[in-house]
Amino acid sequence: MKIIILLFAILFGFGATVKKSVDDMNQISTRNEIKEYKHHGNLLPEVEIVAPQS
Repeated sequence: MKIIILLFAILFGFGATVKKSVDDMNQISTRNEIKEYKHHGNLLPEVEIVAPQS
């Protein structure tokens, strides 16, 4: 019985470690994407108004 409890504890610890790693990877990828956008200027399209003034 102690072996089964120990195995469950090991599996729970491994699952928690994997979940933490996935969260860290998502945070790092988001941070890298934000860094890429800092090098670009305004990514919004420019709008030129061509209507005559009244």
